[in-house]
Amino acid sequence: MTSSDSNASQSASAGKVLLPIGDATETLDTLYPFFRIAEDGFQVVVAGPEARLYHTVLHEVPPDSAVPWDITQERPGYHLRADVAFRDVDPAEYVGLFLSGGRAPEYLRYDADLLRITRHFFDAGKPVAVVCHGIEIASAAGVLRGRTCTTVAKCALDAQQGGGQYVDRPAVRDGNLLTARTWHDYAPFMHEFMQMLKAAQ
Repeated sequence: MTSSDSNASQSASAGKVLLPIGDATETLDTLYPFFRIAEDGFQVVVAGPEARLYHTVLHEVPPDSAVPWDITQERPGYHLRADVAFRDVDPAEYVGLFLSGGRAPEYLRYDADLLRITRHFFDAGKPVAVVCHGIEIASAAGVLRGRTCTTVAKCALDAQQGGGQYVDRPAVRDGNLLTARTWHDYAPFMHEFMQMLKAAQ
């Protein structure tokens, strides 16, 4: 699957939204906003460390397991192509940013270009949505200080170490920042983010 194929028919009249990914990006965390944002006329541009095909993964703590897991189990998901490398992104061209989760943010947070991109959206006051482990990128970018946010419980420390105030709620908005715990919270989360994007266009 390629993002250019999915968005080929979009007029992009509402502007562009940047969706950073990497290998081990969580499938539902990423594909739901990938299609939902485009549904309302925005052009979703997928970016990665390089412009290439990436592997997504399915993350779940297995229910009813004979031997319980204490942590998330990871399985292969679909593939998604990045249209552009982080180093080639001009964030001024975009109206919003969506930081999805999965294991990818553990290493994407070390990418200086992605941190530069992330800081732009906060400096400019543009809508930013962050779900699950995506908080690791926002924390590394230094944009959480003084902000109330949520994330998956096992990433609460990442939010706090970045200067954020962690709360356990489905969706939390603090200015231009909207955060959610996991894709299970997407109904209220995506509804609010679409309102933010429409107000900003």
